[in-house]
Amino acid sequence: MSEDVHGHIEELVAEEHRLWELESTGGSGEEERRRLADIKVELDRYWDLLRRRRAAVSAGGQEDSVGLRSEETVENYLQ
Repeated sequence: MSEDVHGHIEELVAEEHRLWELESTGGSGEEERRRLADIKVELDRYWDLLRRRRAAVSAGGQEDSVGLRSEETVENYLQ
């Protein structure tokens, strides 16, 4: 299951880099900027999932018992 999470993160990062490249050359519009914002949130959610799954395994649990949290939960963490 972790491989799926890693794979999804890698896909998002690749898309993010492509969109940042477009932005840096002046080739992006509002749609690309919105997608970048969406990718940021999705990456935050998947990094959170990966960290929590690793913690579950370290504590003797099952990684599959940890699910993806909502955008609201992840984006409203206190740093």
